[in-house]
Amino acid sequence: MFGTQRDFKNRIAAYQSSLVGIKHLHRLSPRHPKPNQPTTVHVSTSGGTAYDSVHCWMTADGEETTFELVPSEPGWNTLEWRYVQQWHGYIPPQPNRATVRYKIGGRVVGSDRWIFADNQARVLSKATEFAISVDNYEMPTWVRDAVIYHIFLDRFYPGDGVPWKKPINLSGFFGGTLRGAIQKLDYIQSLDCNAIWLSPLFASPTHHGYDATDYYTVEPRFGTNAELIELIDKAHQRDIRVILDFVANHWSNHHPTFQEAQREPDSEYRAWYTWQRWPDEYTSFFGVKGMPQLNLKHKPTSDYLLDCAQHWLRKGVDGYRLDYAPGPPHTFWVDFRQACKAVNPDAFLFGEVVSHSEVIASYMPHFDGCLDFLLADALRRTFVLETSTLLEFEAFLGAHEAYFSLDFSLPAFLDNHDMTRILYLAREDKAKVRLAALVLFTLSAPPIIYNGTEVGVSQRNPLGRFEEARLPMPWGDEADRELFAYFQRLGELRRQFSVISSGKREVVHLDVQKGTYAYVQTSEIRTVMIALNTSRHSQTIKIPMSSLRGRDSEIAPTLEDLLNGNRVTVSEDSVSISLPAQSGAFVA
Repeated sequence: MFGTQRDFKNRIAAYQSSLVGIKHLHRLSPRHPKPNQPTTVHVSTSGGTAYDSVHCWMTADGEETTFELVPSEPGWNTLEWRYVQQWHGYIPPQPNRATVRYKIGGRVVGSDRWIFADNQARVLSKATEFAISVDNYEMPTWVRDAVIYHIFLDRFYPGDGVPWKKPINLSGFFGGTLRGAIQKLDYIQSLDCNAIWLSPLFASPTHHGYDATDYYTVEPRFGTNAELIELIDKAHQRDIRVILDFVANHWSNHHPTFQEAQREPDSEYRAWYTWQRWPDEYTSFFGVKGMPQLNLKHKPTSDYLLDCAQHWLRKGVDGYRLDYAPGPPHTFWVDFRQACKAVNPDAFLFGEVVSHSEVIASYMPHFDGCLDFLLADALRRTFVLETSTLLEFEAFLGAHEAYFSLDFSLPAFLDNHDMTRILYLAREDKAKVRLAALVLFTLSAPPIIYNGTEVGVSQRNPLGRFEEARLPMPWGDEADRELFAYFQRLGELRRQFSVISSGKREVVHLDVQKGTYAYVQTSEIRTVMIALNTSRHSQTIKIPMSSLRGRDSEIAPTLEDLLNGNRVTVSEDSVSISLPAQSGAFVA
């Protein structure tokens, strides 16, 4: 799922690039600046060039100022075989809802030359511009208890009495509609999902919709604007939030502004795009000519997208999943945050950032959260592929939970529309899927169900093309009712025990050789325990009572497995859970 990022040589090259020259890389403390508090800016310099001064040029609400960063003790980097100098400075306290834009540069020793972070520009006008939003907006409280159902609209449900279409290949249209989604709200609610994330639904020439031609109009194949509003209203009546997929980086080459920009040399829309040689050579999404990239440093382009986002929030949308968030500059996301929160402070903004934690953390000033690809990868490697041990999983998870604060949400998932279906990855072993799902639903982050995972949707071939993970939903006998009931139970337990999303997780048992693992989620008034047996043999896990006492004001004299009904024995000094092969327990 991380593409070439995980290749060792590419990781080394990226790490070297992060050190050489003058680099800021959006490193701030605190990561999300608050009003009336100073913000520390961190910079590193290396690569054989010496700097005698590092400055920050900043603008806050129209006022310009400059401050100097001070050096700290240098550190030695063995990979580079040279010193790396660290610098820090302070952005002065700012009022609520202030936008700070800034650039950073270092003066080369013995000269009047300046080099600017992060693009190593030689003049201030071409330097990378950084930005932060200083505000009191908190992650919406409803997000903590969210269970999100991800609908890939064309492949979800065509509607009552309407058959699936039969395209000649997986890039064609299968016929899912908004009417179909409306008619399946009870189904979604039966999973205890209280939020829906809809794949792109604006006018588009493709089945996936990530190349829109009009952000104000629903694609007619999916339905109408009125049906989208009806879906939002009927979802809200069930206390279900509605999240739209918002693509800010690019859209279709059939978009009217691009068509005019290609056709007319003097069009105002030429500045909306980046041209290498007009009219046929232009920057596009990963080189796909059908998806020209937007020039979001051009204010009219940026303003257009901000207006679109505000429009749908006013219509009742509860948030946005932000596609390919690393594409647009950080300065755009600062403006996006302010525009959205001004309409609805309770809107949930979370990004698709397929990278490591340091990159994800750089978006904390802009978003309420990011999709957790790192956890998805760890779950798949540990419980499905079995290429990582339980000890390695816990080492990752413990650090991962400590790295990100609770006010930054990391919605987690087992699979999605761009990656191999987990059941196919598990070679159709549904016991593996159930184990991974149990962990997913008992960690604090909001779990996401990608439509079909809950009823055993797999795929036919290895994922050479994204479409293989986008087979249509089975609504008849093909659906796995037993697996569906399991996901229903997980959703029910998560709703019943709020300690899962609000408590503190702690490991109480881990045996790599036996393949057993247990942790508790604890609050001041409640403790629940999750136990897993990943081995191919029955196992009994024995937890000392001392591991549980002190976390809960009361330890029940009798405990039971509320998930699978496995035997739980409570004695004076321990709790024992008997687990069949490849199974888990939810003990309370």
